[in-house]
Amino acid sequence: MTHPSTPDRAVSVVLAGGGTAGHISPLLAIAGAIVDERPGARITAVGTETGMETRLVPAAGFELRTIDRVPMPRRPSTDLLKLPVRLLRAVRQARAIVADAGADVIVGVGGYVSTPVYLAAWTRRIPVVIHEANARPGIANRVGARIAARVAVAFDGTGLTDAVLVGMPMRRSIADLDRAAGRIDARTSLGLDPDRPTLIVTGGSSGAASMNRAVAGSVAELTAAGIQILHITGRGKRVLGDDGAPLAVPGYHQVEFVDGMERVYAAADLLVARAGAATVSEVGAVGLPVVLVPLPHGNGEQRLNAAGLVACGGGILVDDAAFTADWIRRNVLPLVSDAPRLAAMSTASYAQGVRDADRRMAELVLAVAGSRR
Repeated sequence: MTHPSTPDRAVSVVLAGGGTAGHISPLLAIAGAIVDERPGARITAVGTETGMETRLVPAAGFELRTIDRVPMPRRPSTDLLKLPVRLLRAVRQARAIVADAGADVIVGVGGYVSTPVYLAAWTRRIPVVIHEANARPGIANRVGARIAARVAVAFDGTGLTDAVLVGMPMRRSIADLDRAAGRIDARTSLGLDPDRPTLIVTGGSSGAASMNRAVAGSVAELTAAGIQILHITGRGKRVLGDDGAPLAVPGYHQVEFVDGMERVYAAADLLVARAGAATVSEVGAVGLPVVLVPLPHGNGEQRLNAAGLVACGGGILVDDAAFTADWIRRNVLPLVSDAPRLAAMSTASYAQGVRDADRRMAELVLAVAGSRR
């Protein structure tokens, strides 16, 4: 029988992360790049039973194993008292998964699920490779970085020791996107006029009520100026008119969700969005001008995520409280129709983008696995 660590056995990689698309998307991109580089690799993803990974990971063709969700309370609470027992149980579950997979390396992208897997790896002396997506790291990756063999980041200035800048792993359909070549097909598929100036607004998969209100208040002026709007409102956050029915204005299109953000990026002349790490990295990769409205709560990472893109001229930053219908009329309306300025923003954004982070991570992970084997 072949021992799990012998060189002729296919490399086994366990990837930990889940909960939101912000964790799952880079995890799947890394997994895909590892398989591209090493077709026989065994991939095991670890998540929880309540996150989006229960749908997205199997759909991508990878095995998903689950452990208990262990939130990390930031202040004294009942949950804090329960933390040791919950964490110990989750670590035991993770140890069983890691052992069953015969893992050569653990890859973590942060989130609640990662901490127990990092600790399980440490107890079994399996090397850990971390990818931190945000400019300000979360608790899980701050803990994990202390035991990691390698730490990779999407943005400079995270403060994680010995971190290497690789960018944000993303789907090849986005990284390889030619916006100009795909524009007409993308607009047609989204029900838009192929020839009209196009503004697309999204608050992310869960939507942003404050952004939705601001856009609704500026629809009349924008459409009167010949601008068409695709408003991705978020699930359960339809924008209603005065009559209580979904807002309906010629040139204004609202949907709760779009499957395939590459279509959005190809269709838009200008995007308005939150400054999540994936969004900031993806618009840079495809060279899309953007107005970034950082989430007003959390630990402030979204403003930091946006800093590089804004500094290079590829994006505009506006506080959530300042993003009003009046601000849109004064700033967004003239910009959407200003082709030279949009072109300059696109050039600056594209120059800032990283399009091979998935491959860089795969090389890093396989090198660490190889050094152990």
